[in-house]
Amino acid sequence: QVQLVQSGGGLVQAGGSLRLSCAASGRTSSSYAMGWFRQAPGKERAFVAGISWSGGSTWYAGSVKGRFTISRDNAKNTVYLQMNSLKPEDTAVYYCAADALSLYSRNWRDYDSWGQGTQVTVSS
Repeated sequence: QVQLVQSGGGLVQAGGSLRLSCAASGRTSSSYAMGWFRQAPGKERAFVAGISWSGGSTWYAGSVKGRFTISRDNAKNTVYLQMNSLKPEDTAVYYCAADALSLYSRNWRDYDSWGQGTQVTVSS
Protein backbone atom coordinates (compact mmCIF):
# COMPACT_ATOMS: atom_id res chain seq x y z
CA GLN A 1 0.00 0.00 0.00
CA VAL A 2 1.09 3.56 -0.58
CA GLN A 3 0.92 6.43 1.89
CA LEU A 4 -0.27 9.79 0.58
CA VAL A 5 0.39 13.21 2.11
CA GLN A 6 -1.33 16.27 0.71
CA SER A 7 -0.33 19.91 0.71
CA GLY A 8 -1.71 23.10 -0.72
CA GLY A 9 -5.25 24.37 -0.59
CA GLY A 10 -6.58 27.29 1.40
CA LEU A 11 -8.79 30.30 0.79
CA VAL A 12 -8.99 32.06 -2.57
CA GLN A 13 -11.36 34.47 -4.26
CA ALA A 14 -13.53 33.40 -7.15
CA GLY A 15 -11.54 33.41 -10.36
CA GLY A 16 -8.31 32.64 -8.56
CA SER A 17 -6.02 29.63 -8.68
CA LEU A 18 -4.64 27.04 -6.31
CA ARG A 19 -2.41 24.02 -6.68
CA LEU A 20 -2.73 20.87 -4.62
CA SER A 21 0.08 18.37 -4.21
CA CYS A 22 0.00 14.74 -3.15
CA ALA A 23 3.27 13.04 -2.24
CA ALA A 24 3.45 9.27 -2.10
CA SER A 25 5.68 7.03 -0.06
CA GLY A 26 5.87 3.33 0.69
CA ARG A 27 5.34 1.09 -2.31
CA THR A 28 6.32 2.90 -5.48
CA SER A 29 3.60 5.18 -6.70
CA SER A 30 4.64 5.04 -10.32
CA SER A 31 2.51 1.99 -11.08
CA TYR A 32 -0.66 3.46 -9.64
CA ALA A 33 -3.33 5.42 -11.37
CA MET A 34 -4.13 8.43 -9.21
CA GLY A 35 -7.22 10.47 -8.66
CA TRP A 36 -8.50 13.58 -6.97
CA PHE A 37 -11.88 13.67 -5.28
CA ARG A 38 -13.75 16.29 -3.29
CA GLN A 39 -16.42 16.31 -0.67
CA ALA A 40 -18.56 19.29 0.22
CA PRO A 41 -20.53 19.42 3.49
CA GLY A 42 -23.57 17.20 3.32
CA LYS A 43 -22.61 15.76 -0.06
CA GLU A 44 -21.08 12.52 -1.23
CA ARG A 45 -17.45 12.28 -2.24
CA ALA A 46 -17.23 13.23 -5.90
CA PHE A 47 -14.67 12.48 -8.59
CA VAL A 48 -12.63 15.43 -9.84
CA ALA A 49 -9.78 14.14 -11.99
CA GLY A 50 -7.70 11.03 -12.68
CA ILE A 51 -4.36 10.23 -14.29
CA SER A 52 -2.81 7.02 -15.51
CA TRP A 53 0.45 5.71 -14.11
CA SER A 54 2.38 7.01 -17.11
CA GLY A 55 0.59 10.35 -17.10
CA GLY A 56 -0.43 9.74 -20.69
CA SER A 57 -4.14 9.51 -19.93
CA THR A 58 -6.20 11.93 -17.90
CA TRP A 59 -9.91 12.18 -17.25
CA TYR A 60 -12.02 14.84 -15.60
CA ALA A 61 -15.41 15.52 -14.17
CA GLY A 62 -17.41 17.70 -16.51
CA SER A 63 -17.70 20.43 -13.91
CA VAL A 64 -13.94 21.02 -13.81
CA LYS A 65 -12.85 20.16 -17.35
CA GLY A 66 -11.00 23.06 -18.89
CA ARG A 67 -10.33 24.65 -15.51
CA PHE A 68 -8.43 21.97 -13.59
CA THR A 69 -5.33 20.06 -14.69
CA ILE A 70 -4.02 16.87 -13.12
CA SER A 71 -0.38 15.94 -13.60
CA ARG A 72 2.24 13.75 -12.01
CA ASP A 73 5.99 13.63 -11.57
CA ASN A 74 6.91 10.01 -10.94
CA ALA A 75 10.52 10.94 -10.18
CA LYS A 76 9.18 12.88 -7.21
CA ASN A 77 6.31 10.47 -6.49
CA THR A 78 3.97 13.44 -6.56
CA VAL A 79 0.65 14.18 -8.20
CA TYR A 80 -0.67 17.69 -8.66
CA LEU A 81 -4.02 19.31 -9.22
CA GLN A 82 -3.80 22.79 -10.73
CA MET A 83 -7.10 24.58 -10.21
CA ASN A 84 -7.80 27.73 -12.22
CA SER A 85 -10.88 29.93 -12.56
CA LEU A 86 -12.12 28.70 -9.23
CA LYS A 87 -15.78 29.07 -8.37
CA PRO A 88 -17.56 29.10 -4.99
CA GLU A 89 -19.07 25.73 -5.88
CA ASP A 90 -15.55 24.27 -5.94
CA THR A 91 -15.41 24.72 -2.16
CA ALA A 92 -14.83 21.31 -0.57
CA VAL A 93 -12.31 19.08 1.13
CA TYR A 94 -10.10 17.64 -1.59
CA TYR A 95 -8.57 14.16 -1.39
CA CYS A 96 -5.98 12.43 -3.50
CA ALA A 97 -6.19 8.67 -3.91
CA ALA A 98 -4.26 5.80 -5.43
CA ASP A 99 -5.75 3.03 -7.52
CA ALA A 100 -3.48 -0.02 -7.41
CA LEU A 101 -5.42 -1.80 -10.15
CA SER A 102 -5.31 1.24 -12.46
CA LEU A 103 -8.98 0.89 -13.32
CA TYR A 104 -9.11 4.48 -14.59
CA SER A 105 -12.19 4.76 -12.42
CA ARG A 106 -14.36 7.66 -11.38
CA ASN A 107 -15.72 5.68 -8.45
CA TRP A 108 -14.08 6.42 -5.10
CA ARG A 109 -14.66 2.82 -4.03
CA ASP A 110 -12.07 1.65 -6.58
CA TYR A 111 -9.28 3.59 -4.89
CA ASP A 112 -7.16 1.90 -2.24
CA SER A 113 -5.16 4.58 -0.46
CA TRP A 114 -6.18 8.10 0.50
CA GLY A 115 -4.56 11.34 1.49
CA GLN A 116 -5.60 13.19 4.62
CA GLY A 117 -7.70 15.76 2.79
CA THR A 118 -7.19 19.48 2.40
CA GLN A 119 -9.73 22.29 2.55
CA VAL A 120 -10.28 24.50 -0.47
CA THR A 121 -12.54 27.49 0.07
CA VAL A 122 -13.52 29.82 -2.76
CA SER A 123 -15.15 33.07 -1.74
CA SER A 124 -17.51 35.00 -4.00
